[in-house]
Amino acid sequence: MSAHSIFDICVQPIELCKLLKIAKMVGGDGEAKTMISEGKVLVNNEVEVQKRKKIRHGDIIKYNGQIIEVAYNPTNKSAEFISTVVSVSKNSKKKQRAKNKAKSEARVISSKAVTEASNERSKK
Repeated sequence: MSAHSIFDICVQPIELCKLLKIAKMVGGDGEAKTMISEGKVLVNNEVEVQKRKKIRHGDIIKYNGQIIEVAYNPTNKSAEFISTVVSVSKNSKKKQRAKNKAKSEARVISSKAVTEASNERSKK
């Protein structure tokens, strides 16, 4: 078996595409997702095509000749990891607010339609 390095993660599980980026095995999320979908990434010696595959302590990742073993270390938080988590969190909150706003607007439109239909019936 070839030698591999150990990569500490501070949150478990972590998505495969994020791990590849944080471990600097790829240049960014887009490249990570492309390589995974093309079947170029192995997780525990099996081809993995799930971009958001949950990676945990003890998993071994192989890509482009690099091999890392994932170790869980909750006290080791890199600045890049923290910024990735924060940006994902902010994007999730924005999406949730937009979704809630759309639902709210749909309810208003729906209640107006019911009111108008009710008014039409009462006029007849």
